Amino acid sequence: MPLLEDAVWQGRVFSGGWTDTPSTRDVVEPATGDVIGDLGMATPKILDVAVATAVGAQPAWAATPYDERAALLRRAGDLWTRHCEEVGGWIVREAGSTAGKGHFETAMAAQECYEAAALASHPYGDVLRSAQPRLSLSRRLPVGVVGVIAPFNMPLILSIRAVAPALALGNSVVLKPDPRTAVSGGVALARIFEEAGLPAGVLSVLPGGVDVGEALVTNPDVRVIAFTRSTSAGRRVAMLAGEHLKRVHLELGGNSALLVLADVDVEKAVKAAAFGSFFHQGQVCMTTGRHLVDASIADEYVERLAGRATAIVVGNPHTSDVGLGPLIDAGQRDNVHAIVTRSVDQGATLVTGGTYEGLFYRPTVLSDVPPSSAAFEQEIFGPVAPVTVVSGVDEAVELARRSEYGLSLGILTCDPMHGLAIAERIPSGAVHINDQTIQDEATIPFGGVLASGTGSRHGGAQANIEAFTETQWVTVRRGIPDYPF
Repeated sequence: MPLLEDAVWQGRVFSGGWTDTPSTRDVVEPATGDVIGDLGMATPKILDVAVATAVGAQPAWAATPYDERAALLRRAGDLWTRHCEEVGGWIVREAGSTAGKGHFETAMAAQECYEAAALASHPYGDVLRSAQPRLSLSRRLPVGVVGVIAPFNMPLILSIRAVAPALALGNSVVLKPDPRTAVSGGVALARIFEEAGLPAGVLSVLPGGVDVGEALVTNPDVRVIAFTRSTSAGRRVAMLAGEHLKRVHLELGGNSALLVLADVDVEKAVKAAAFGSFFHQGQVCMTTGRHLVDASIADEYVERLAGRATAIVVGNPHTSDVGLGPLIDAGQRDNVHAIVTRSVDQGATLVTGGTYEGLFYRPTVLSDVPPSSAAFEQEIFGPVAPVTVVSGVDEAVELARRSEYGLSLGILTCDPMHGLAIAERIPSGAVHINDQTIQDEATIPFGGVLASGTGSRHGGAQANIEAFTETQWVTVRRGIPDYPF
């Protein structure tokens, strides 16, 4: 039986088991427009019931011996590997991903579960010094219920990276995946953890609209929100969370700069840069959004980058071996095209691309992009490489800093130590010397600064423990002391 057997999940949501819902939504394949499933949609009322269920299930899950929780996470990791072809196929069809990206996401999901399993046995406290005759210690306790809101672009990774560690640390989780990719980013998680033996009610998966997301953020029994999406939406989430005095971990938009210094091997630099801008049609928060290229190599760089863009095959990744698939929907396509055309009107030169058929947008290279143009200032979230020519390192640094975002930064140079020194001058959550900007691993703390988020809140033991536990101070005395009252 397939993991994602239609009869199990279609028209249903997962909360204490699979339950029918009053409304559904078509699962649409962006490459063809075909309907490939019938997704159950949650409502705020269903959300509130799921949270109540999560509250009831969480204490027993937190009390489960750590080795049993760890074993369950390892089983989940094994299941991702066992079902990689099936789940990867859904990522291809539902998100418009290439097969390689689908395989990458499933492999990453397995690794996230294995890393999370280790959290269950991680030391959970410290013995503290005290000036008084007592034992003083701190310990980390589960927060209770964690809400996770995940986007469409990397649907599996951006769900599992919060769900797995939160579960491992003894929390229950309510996940709201983006309805456009809720099978690979939601249903698949429900089925994997169901098969791994997670007790009923500990995980709920509730696709829904903005109203369901707001209900999750404002529900008083949800103490932590892990949110990944646009900066504008993140600001709204932060405001709502602040009103309810709850923690929120925000991983938001980006417009990541790639500094290309005069001393680089241009061909190698262009290969890395093309991947940074065009991977998954540019629909990645870490996408290389601004190419800041030294004037001495700019002409060659643009020519080679345009050649690579022109050679990329664009098509249906489910039926053909292609380099790029479709954008997620018409709204995204129209926004990408509007930024491209507006930037040309503002002085940029269209070197190649700038056209589309349906949701298939050609890889696009813009040269001579003014710092005041839309393509320089905005997150495009499409397969567009805007190139701005700079005269030396200082101008490159100044332009790299001219952004509200601070997610990822790439610096290409033959002098890595010089690259490190340059990086100290540019605020960014991640820096990659001699590499492009799209990088992630389950073992590292990940997140952005400025308008890109609230810092490194995902990945690595320390970041995950801080994200999904509370610190409690405990003291113990031999007897009750005498007080002067």
